[in-house]
Amino acid sequence: MWVLFAFGSALFGGITSILAKCGIKETDSNVATAIRTIAVFLFSCLMAAITASPEDGGISARCWVFLILSGLSTGASWLCYFRALQIGDINKVVPIDKSSAIITMILAMIFLGESITIAGAVSIVLIGAGTFLMIEKKDGTLSKSDTKSTWLIYALFSALFASLTSILGKIGIEGIDSNLGSAIRTGIVLIMSWAIVFISGKKSEIKRISGKELIFIILSGVATGASWLCYYRALQEGPASAVVPIDKLSILITVIFSRLVFNEHLSGKAAAGLAMLTGGTLLMAMGTILE
Repeated sequence: MWVLFAFGSALFGGITSILAKCGIKETDSNVATAIRTIAVFLFSCLMAAITASPEDGGISARCWVFLILSGLSTGASWLCYFRALQIGDINKVVPIDKSSAIITMILAMIFLGESITIAGAVSIVLIGAGTFLMIEKKDGTLSKSDTKSTWLIYALFSALFASLTSILGKIGIEGIDSNLGSAIRTGIVLIMSWAIVFISGKKSEIKRISGKELIFIILSGVATGASWLCYYRALQEGPASAVVPIDKLSILITVIFSRLVFNEHLSGKAAAGLAMLTGGTLLMAMGTILE
């Protein structure tokens, strides 16, 4: 059953990127992140209330610590990811973010005792090579917007924090309902994202958001909430080294919709990279499932 939840997470995750890109064309990325987090939080609380059981025990101090740390990592990842999306091409930002599966596998081996098989090692090579091919410029030169590689830095940090989120979240939801864990983590992200908006003096940007972009921002939050609920349910029942790779298949959904919505094309090299990335991800997931 966890496999189905993992694929559900990938589906909603892919839709999230497209909706978010539509909502941050003119809106500040930090403000958009704060607003969409409200939608995610409400969605998570609703599902936690629906699935709550009187038999559920209290949350241990250890779980609280890791859920809070996971929430902080999530917030940092979101802020970096949506900033990267705002200033970079979605077909370049998303592959880097999804390559966090490599870091997650390594961290899962170190902190969770999950082993890396030969298939897993091959998968890491394929994902790494595929990601490189997808972000490389067609003509080997940098465009004006890429000169300082700002979007690349944000995307790399997004991947790093996303990996930490998976490991900390895996530990944090041990012994508690996954929906409750998601709601707590989202609450942390909500506080963090709005604190950044006020500290940076960007609260005035809220009034300038167009109705159209606001709708897309809210929808992206709902899609994220659905993705999270599926993801942490899968993470609770299945191994992190398999759940995370399946979740990263959302890149296929993103690439398809980026072509339809933003008319972003993949070069032959980038298409080959996507095939390698997808193949490596599937190999990683199937290798763990069949063990």
